Amino acid sequence: MTARTSEPPSPRRGRRPGTGSTRQTVLEAARVRFASDGFAATTIRRVAADAGVDASQVMQFFRSKDELFAAVMAVPRSALRRFDTAFEGPDEHLGERVVRAYLSAWEGSAEESEPLMAMLRGAIVHDQASTQLRDFIQSRLLHGTENRIDQTDHDDAMLRAGLASAMLVGIITSRRIIGVPVLLAADTEQLVAVVAPAIQQVLVGQVPSGLRSADVSTSPGPGSGR
Repeated sequence: MTARTSEPPSPRRGRRPGTGSTRQTVLEAARVRFASDGFAATTIRRVAADAGVDASQVMQFFRSKDELFAAVMAVPRSALRRFDTAFEGPDEHLGERVVRAYLSAWEGSAEESEPLMAMLRGAIVHDQASTQLRDFIQSRLLHGTENRIDQTDHDDAMLRAGLASAMLVGIITSRRIIGVPVLLAADTEQLVAVVAPAIQQVLVGQVPSGLRSADVSTSPGPGSGR
């Protein structure tokens, strides 16, 4: 009688064992996917497929693609929450809240600022990292302004979010990476006073109440002789 050859066990089906191991598997899959496809093209479904789990499981750990990206980049949720709360409240002081939130996150506690600065330094020398950082910040601004900007004009909303993100990242880059002396010397209140009205105008198309429209329309231009 011929001995029966034992068959290898069939692959295990269903959920991966252990919440911690599943979360780590998702993070590893997301890290690879973000690196290969970039932030904009990566989707929760693709990450879930790469990790061998359901998309709903990914959402249990990370409530949005933004949070998943932040986790991959080791950005704490407190930083995301800081950005989100800036959009809570009336439009009138939105620019000020947004500028304060970004300065606080990028220049505040090491727990929040160091991962963000690592992202920024990587973006300086790597095109893919630059694209990911730009798309991530633009996504936060676009999400925050979705109830304030006429979303029927998606291109306009994207332009506004992109301009605001470029301005904010440019300020941080000039202060923390390049070290432009005049910006290094400015304190937070000075920056807020100058930058907040511009961010307000870009995001919601409103001139803050402290700046009269006449001041804008009648200001003499260069070479006017006035």
